[in-house]
Amino acid sequence: MADTEAYLEALPDAVVVVDADGTVAYANAAAERLARAGRDELAGQPLDSVLPLRDEAGSLWWACSARLRRLPGVRGVPLRELTLWAAGRSMPVDLSATFVRGADAAVVQAVCVLRDASARRRADANRGELISTLAHELRSPLTSVKGFTSTLLHRWDRFGDEQKRHMLTTINADADRVTRLIGELLDISRIEAGRLELQRQMIEVPRIARGVIGRFEQLHDGHAFRLSFPPDFPEVYADRDKVEQVLTNLVENAVKYSQGGTVAVRGEVTGDAVEVAVTDEGIGIPPDQVPLIFTKFYRRGGHGAPTGTGLGLFITRGLVEAHGGRVWARSEVDRGTEVRFRLPRGGLELAGIE
Repeated sequence: MADTEAYLEALPDAVVVVDADGTVAYANAAAERLARAGRDELAGQPLDSVLPLRDEAGSLWWACSARLRRLPGVRGVPLRELTLWAAGRSMPVDLSATFVRGADAAVVQAVCVLRDASARRRADANRGELISTLAHELRSPLTSVKGFTSTLLHRWDRFGDEQKRHMLTTINADADRVTRLIGELLDISRIEAGRLELQRQMIEVPRIARGVIGRFEQLHDGHAFRLSFPPDFPEVYADRDKVEQVLTNLVENAVKYSQGGTVAVRGEVTGDAVEVAVTDEGIGIPPDQVPLIFTKFYRRGGHGAPTGTGLGLFITRGLVEAHGGRVWARSEVDRGTEVRFRLPRGGLELAGIE
């Protein structure tokens, strides 16, 4: 029995053994933390009093399970979510219970396992928010694609070449937007599952940055772009497409949250690593929000309502960390923001290749 209790004490989940009359016979350390009470306060007390577990209707679980306990063939209760009311606060918990029956099939004890369901509920909420956000972001470009395509199919002869070119250009841009959203969704699933695959090779970060800046120069006349890398900036062993995606996300954010001004991309060599910083002269970020910008769905307020999915910097952090690097930011309100990422300096030896 001593060994059994030692195992129960080591469990991260709360274990509560309840006698047939509904009183608590045993509670492990996790149950004490859940109830915010010592086991001496729990033992010998009615479960419905010291650990009141209520269903959606507000009914107490132990009292409501009486009918199940009277049925000889019922061995337990499958996992279900209840609300625990203890120490003046409520908490969602997952409950599973096993009934220990005697020779006459009557319940002698019930072994209840409780787990805090707050994290799972937050994860469910995040998934719901992700679906809602993506549905909203997909609806606009798909509506545009459908509308222009239908118009061209049914009224082709009524439009001049310039009008057709404009509609086709819009369709092409919106199709790219949909493709990018789907790519972001796949990136998130791979990052969170730890299945992000990198196709590493020796790459020239300045050349990649120059290509990214070149694309933005063609699209944003109101901004000046500056590129600065030392001539001896070393090649790094990294995934070219992922590094390009990181730089694109950072420059896009810098453009989005600055009304004109200069967007600068500069590289530095620091010991056994290289660093790349993207700075803008935009609205900046309040100090208390800087730690939040790399979390899912964070969107800075700015010029009008926040735009985008709020996933770009979350994905950026995942891509950089997958390379063994890190990313951080510093900002001053109305003075601009710098986002900087670091990648390990080195070559094939990073992959264990001599």
